[in-house]
Amino acid sequence: MSALNSASSLVDIQASYADNASYAEDGSPAKARAFITACRLLLLKLPKRASSGGGGEVELDPRLIAEEIADAKRYLTESNIRSAPPKCFSIEDFRDS
Repeated sequence: MSALNSASSLVDIQASYADNASYAEDGSPAKARAFITACRLLLLKLPKRASSGGGGEVELDPRLIAEEIADAKRYLTESNIRSAPPKCFSIEDFRDS
């Protein structure tokens, strides 16, 4: 079960994003899943555009976060393939006909 939910603050979500961004370096599928959750919540909670009173403006491109999700999902798929037990074939019960 994820530590993040609808009641999580933006600060909590950003912390989870930062804490779990190293999923590939750490070899952690659990961190990859938590990272995906943080990305999804960032997409929901971050404004697409924000401006300050001093005239500064920042725009978020949601495609960047979507790419992060795709990368983490790809990592999960590849880690599942690597961790699957190898298929071994045996001719132990082979009989000549």
